[in-house]
Amino acid sequence: MTERPSSPAPLDATTSADGLPGRAGSVSPGTIALMVVGVVGVSMSGPIMAGATGVAALAIAFWRNGLGALAVSPFAWRARRELAGLSRRQLGLCLLAGVMLAAHFATWTISLRLTSVASATALVCLQVAWVVLLTRLSGQPVVRRVWVGLALALGGVLVISGVDFSVSAKALSGDALALAGGFFAAVYTITGGRVRETISTSAYTFIAYATSALLLLVSCLAAGLDIVGYDARTWGLIVLVTVAAQLLGHSVFNHLLATISPTIVSMVLLLEVPGAALLAAVFLGQAPPVAVYAGLALILAGLAIVVTSRTGQTPREAPLD
Repeated sequence: MTERPSSPAPLDATTSADGLPGRAGSVSPGTIALMVVGVVGVSMSGPIMAGATGVAALAIAFWRNGLGALAVSPFAWRARRELAGLSRRQLGLCLLAGVMLAAHFATWTISLRLTSVASATALVCLQVAWVVLLTRLSGQPVVRRVWVGLALALGGVLVISGVDFSVSAKALSGDALALAGGFFAAVYTITGGRVRETISTSAYTFIAYATSALLLLVSCLAAGLDIVGYDARTWGLIVLVTVAAQLLGHSVFNHLLATISPTIVSMVLLLEVPGAALLAAVFLGQAPPVAVYAGLALILAGLAIVVTSRTGQTPREAPLD
């Protein structure tokens, strides 16, 4: 473990959310490749879930977490000694991550029923702003380039979503839930960044996904939602969103949190917005508006500014497990 500096280092691409430097300097080709896989994975979530019209979004969230935990269970079994030896703090952080992930899914999916998709998308994407703000509130300075890149990237999200906030009580409630969803996602990401310093991806994701699935199951049952009885096509879509968004999306980014700061991970996740639009054009025949390309350029520019704010330290590669 790297010793904590005597004074907080400014947050940039090489500094983690808890002030430990050197986890994300010059990004390696392998890391970039994993980022691409992760972005494509999470970007497929929207188009796939749009096809599962007969299933409540909260039920899909339960199944993707539950099946995700089941899929990583063989790897977790291989890491059973590690799981058995987790300290109280390590286990607590894993459980906290699972609670935050469930809270994110619950608030986000409900918000989509109360406000416009554009508003909900723009607000939940404030996850990265929450990450930076929480980092700053923790006493760690944030370099100016991070703020500039963040503003530029979020501007790109607004260009794509064409957000038009409504003033109705119902829409405002949905906006508040989407904003909360972004906050919960930020805490989930920051927590993952801390726990992945000492715990393998397999152990962390298994506990987090299983905890999230259990809480979402309770929520589905409390809301009286059907979680079984789907046709073969619907089950196929649920399995597909699990493989794409949960395993190739969330799990890949959980792996990268060992070397990439939560700020960078959250910035990269903004690419889900134009990514989903472009994939919808390919698989659903929905031609993306010109704004998608302009917004994508702004997001990439903002991401480049944040990444190039690094101090030049060389990162280690996250161990494959």
